[in-house]
Amino acid sequence: MPELLTTEGASLLKEYSFQNDLEGFNSFYLWAETLGVDNNKSDVLIGCEPTGHYWFAFSKYVTDHQMTLVMVTPFSVKKIKKLDDNSPKKTDSKDPKTIAKQVVDGRYSILYMPEGIYTEIRELVYSRDRIMKQHNISANSIQRWLAIHFLEYLGLYTRFDAASGLAVLEKAPLPKDVIALGVDDIRKIWHDKKMRGRGVTEDRAKILVEAAHNSVGLDGGIGTKSELYMLLEEHRLWTSQQEVVNKVLEEAILKVEHAEKLLAIKGVGSITIAGFIAEVGDIRRFKSPKQIQKYAELELVENSSGKHKGRSRISKRGRRKHRKILYQVMIPLLSRNNEFRTIYDY
Repeated sequence: MPELLTTEGASLLKEYSFQNDLEGFNSFYLWAETLGVDNNKSDVLIGCEPTGHYWFAFSKYVTDHQMTLVMVTPFSVKKIKKLDDNSPKKTDSKDPKTIAKQVVDGRYSILYMPEGIYTEIRELVYSRDRIMKQHNISANSIQRWLAIHFLEYLGLYTRFDAASGLAVLEKAPLPKDVIALGVDDIRKIWHDKKMRGRGVTEDRAKILVEAAHNSVGLDGGIGTKSELYMLLEEHRLWTSQQEVVNKVLEEAILKVEHAEKLLAIKGVGSITIAGFIAEVGDIRRFKSPKQIQKYAELELVENSSGKHKGRSRISKRGRRKHRKILYQVMIPLLSRNNEFRTIYDY
């Protein structure tokens, strides 16, 4: 629902509604053009609150039609709208006016939409985040199932998804099934899958059978087993998708100019670099490192009044994922990169 204001802040008319499709965008464009002519205005500056996903297609439309879209933070909209009528109420007629007034006052940020390889990397990273979330959910669900029905299994393996352990669970999910298999059949499972190493020895098979004999887990039937089978299938799916997206990301970042310089930093991996590029986009648009710091809202916020000197903290009003990436990249850098460690100690 746009609210049209003059540069002096006077409202030209009430809010105007339009659908989030081509017909709606065209009606908005015609509406804005007509008002511009009627009021002797040549340029249109559109303010938007970047919540949800509805503004993505609209931003492309207005850019293609030589109009400018700028962003107003939801936090400032929430705070400032109380000044008009001393009320925190939120309505479809009040919010557009609040946003428009902030645009007139110059309290907005210029929209940045990555293009080309930067768009591809951002989409891939967001897909990876979604996959990782589902991967973790499936992993936690499997461990919960094991904690209920075969608790001893979790004590035998450092990782619940060890290949040798999962191979057995796929054939014998419950302790009674492991007992029924016996040592020889367990070893046969490992042999058929061509597994080698300390985790697939006869001793390991004996320990697994003994743990099943002493299990305190709850028994179950076909439904209980089916649940684990489905969870394992989900876990394999998310693991496979994770491997695919990681490979594509590693290939994609090589197309970014000077990416090899980031890859040369000891302690920084390709996935971390991809996450950084996804959040920052083309780093050449920044003139100094402090601008990137500001982009993530990592600057210190002072809290003092008179003789009171409060503790400084970061504002945390920028891009949350950007801050997370910067934090995650520093952990391995401090442990593996002597140059960064020296700076940190200093």
